[in-house]
Amino acid sequence: MVFGKKSHLIGLDIGSRSIKAGEVVDAKKGRTLRKFGMVELADGIIEEGSIKDPDAAAASIKELFKEYNFKDQNVAISIGGYSVIVKKITVQTMTDDQLQDTIQFEAEQYIPFDINDVNLDFQILGESEHNPNQMSVLLVAAKKEMIDEYISLIRLAGLNPMLIDVDAFALQNIFEFSYEPEEEIVGLIDIGASKTSLNILKGTNSVFMRDASLGCGQINQKIVSLVDCTVEEAEQIKQSDQSDSISPEDLREIISSVVADWCSEIRRALDFFYSTEPDEQIDKIVLSGGGANIAEFRSLLAAETSTDVEIVNPFKNFIVDESGLDSSYLELVAPQAAICMGLSLREVDDK
Repeated sequence: MVFGKKSHLIGLDIGSRSIKAGEVVDAKKGRTLRKFGMVELADGIIEEGSIKDPDAAAASIKELFKEYNFKDQNVAISIGGYSVIVKKITVQTMTDDQLQDTIQFEAEQYIPFDINDVNLDFQILGESEHNPNQMSVLLVAAKKEMIDEYISLIRLAGLNPMLIDVDAFALQNIFEFSYEPEEEIVGLIDIGASKTSLNILKGTNSVFMRDASLGCGQINQKIVSLVDCTVEEAEQIKQSDQSDSISPEDLREIISSVVADWCSEIRRALDFFYSTEPDEQIDKIVLSGGGANIAEFRSLLAAETSTDVEIVNPFKNFIVDESGLDSSYLELVAPQAAICMGLSLREVDDK
């Protein structure tokens, strides 16, 4: 979904609790991270991907660009959640142009929305493993209403929406750049404030995707219910080692119950994947998002899935411009920066 011609883009990840921006440039030494920054969002501005207060969201984007001195106005953003459907489908072998003409007909049987209410895109993956006369296609459908919402927000912030990606693809993009995967099967899981994205890769091909409405905001809500505070105060309690409002035991219990729910939901998604691919085995899970920082979640997920679990480092293959970036800050925010950095690698002419 491309809206302009200039190739250099700022990656802009618009989440429910924070907004991140990153700028990558091609230099003689290689891909260079020139700028990265993030600002927190007040509660209720964006909820489960829906923009409730466009003016406040636009003001936060402007604040981010001003504080971190981003000059370029051309941005790549991403969307996810239940308004976006990604499916691997099989169709008769045809050219890209032929599929372009028939994709709406092909998509109707797979998309649970009115076909007139969505924007469609696709990527031909190659010949079907089971039938040489057919080919595998990655189909993407996104509700027009959601796309229009985000385009309006970006323009309200004084920026140019040049490209709209999907959260899971942005995650895949930075993983491939950072880790140069071989023919292993990897589960990429991003735990954000209100949404979790799962993308299972076989080599560089996505073979399974799923989004779920769960995330770190659930911990905050449980704290709010227990101590009668604001969501912002709950976030501070969650991040703090000590609080007068809640005992360490109660906080640990809240976190334990929430991450147990996360693991159960992820386990169900992986079980579904294994039911469709019984001969496959996930070699490792790579976590990103704020939830990746919770040690109990990592250890419980490893135990529940019998799989190695690690945290992504989306900055590892970039040359970092140390004149404008603090390496300790980048290390601190690395898990939350994954989608943003995946977007920062995109160019307008990308499919």
